[in-house]
Amino acid sequence: MLPTDIKDPGYFHKVVDCQWACPAHTPVPEYIRLISAGRYADAYMVNWKSNVFPGILGRTCDRPCEPACRRGRVEEQPVAICRLKRVAADYKGDVSDRMPSPAATKNGKRVALVGAGPASLTVARDLAPLGYELTLFDEGQKGGGMVRTQIPKFRLPEEVIDEEVGYVLGLGVETRFGARVNSLKSLLDDGYDAVFIGTGAPRGRDLDLPGRKEAAANIHLGIDWLSSVSFGHITSIGKRVIVLGGGNTAMDCCRSARRMGGTDVKVVVRSGFKEMKASPWEKEDAMHEDIPILNFLVPKEFTHENNRLTGVVFETVHAVYDDKGRRQLVNNGEPDVHMPCDDVLVAVGQENAFPWIERDIGIAFDRWGMPVVDETTHRSTNEKVFFGGDAAFGPKNIIWAVAHGHQAAISIDRLCQGGAIDDRPPPGVQLISQKMGIHEWIYDNEVSNDHRFAVPHAEKTAALANIKTEVELGFDLGQALAEAQRCLNCDVQTVFSAPACIECDACVDICPEDCITFTADGEEADLRGRLNAPARNLSQDLYIADGLKTGRVMVKDEDVCLHCGMCAERCPTGAWDMQRFLFDMAQAGTACSKS
Repeated sequence: MLPTDIKDPGYFHKVVDCQWACPAHTPVPEYIRLISAGRYADAYMVNWKSNVFPGILGRTCDRPCEPACRRGRVEEQPVAICRLKRVAADYKGDVSDRMPSPAATKNGKRVALVGAGPASLTVARDLAPLGYELTLFDEGQKGGGMVRTQIPKFRLPEEVIDEEVGYVLGLGVETRFGARVNSLKSLLDDGYDAVFIGTGAPRGRDLDLPGRKEAAANIHLGIDWLSSVSFGHITSIGKRVIVLGGGNTAMDCCRSARRMGGTDVKVVVRSGFKEMKASPWEKEDAMHEDIPILNFLVPKEFTHENNRLTGVVFETVHAVYDDKGRRQLVNNGEPDVHMPCDDVLVAVGQENAFPWIERDIGIAFDRWGMPVVDETTHRSTNEKVFFGGDAAFGPKNIIWAVAHGHQAAISIDRLCQGGAIDDRPPPGVQLISQKMGIHEWIYDNEVSNDHRFAVPHAEKTAALANIKTEVELGFDLGQALAEAQRCLNCDVQTVFSAPACIECDACVDICPEDCITFTADGEEADLRGRLNAPARNLSQDLYIADGLKTGRVMVKDEDVCLHCGMCAERCPTGAWDMQRFLFDMAQAGTACSKS
């Protein structure tokens, strides 16, 4: 095989599994080390640069980083990366003086942002310091979009939203709240140089079943109901509540219903428990609050008397899979089940709605009514119009909206400055030795079995008594330090220098994971099979170095390496070094390079 090019920015980036998995590519080990050092404001600013909303995401992120965490290969549970993000936010103190100031001069380019959710706010955060005149439109009275209207306050307090939205709006963004955009054509005719659309997926899917119209007064679309609760328009619900759906919105609905007067709240799902789209911790929190989740039940009919909802009839099913793994739900022959209830919350999915976008202004839509959007540049088929967040590719999570916003901001900046938007700026990359002496390192990376710490919760009775009482209390500083020390510092890379190696095999002998092998070269499939520990995970690279005096190659399996540094400590010649790798995603205003 060809030797590994460790100068390729993507190589070690992929090895930092948590950062690689994060859509915004937040440098996770970097900010966790800062937390370990008690530098909470610094940790917050590292997060803020990448994901814009550390306090919000520290409570609500879908955590794609955690399944990728290398700690999960040592123990069952990964590092609590998401909740450590919240630690940085909770203990940062006043960081207002560390935020960018509004641009002293404008650059003459005007950009309209439609929707005040996380995608649009990210675009604003990136473009405002560059001198763009930004106008943010939203029919709500405050920024935040669905972060504000649909995430219950017991999960995300209002003051956290106000603070982090405020940091962005404080950069000199003109806001037009309470202003619904009814025509994209009119907006373009106003002379904006670019328009970004981040309106989310604002329409909940309904169920067209018998009895739906007759019992409409007590059947509510989940996202609309959550918004009404958030604004105080709804303050109570019936005692018996059925929530239809298995996603995170359904979990928010059922937990909110418990706090609004529901004493008998059930979640009913057509799929199996494991197939539910809700995050595992969301399901756990719902069940902890005495909410049963009933699976493999398909709603057939809403029953009613005198236009008053009386219950829901369900068909009992089971899953059958064909030879291609496709699932079909089949009636299992049992009688239908009738569940009495006073109210139903329908949380079976969300859809996009673009009635305000004219179909004759050069924007193509697919057969599902979604705009045709380039996945890299986020530009539509109209060169001035860009989409991001749920409005671009359908419902995902806040962190995806942030990632979209960063990329769209680069595109808008390139467009307005006369550049090619396909010419994307490269990331910033640093690879720095951590040596204090030949066998001493700046960082501590002792690998031990440290079980994940549970985040403290408010007492259940108190939490259910008030819909604004935050349930998760966050780590205290002692817990935060202990959890941060579980991080394996997988951004501190084992870097090998073949000319210095004497092939004594000291590193091979001491490696706790048997991930280093000196062997004859060969094709990848052959090499993977004859390493000291066969490398079966094909999604992880092999680090290969040639130039050894014997003609052999050094092969390290990046999948199982714990970055413990024992190879570097044992090496008598310094052929191994521990080098901190910092990958900094480019943002708008970064110069492009074709090198």
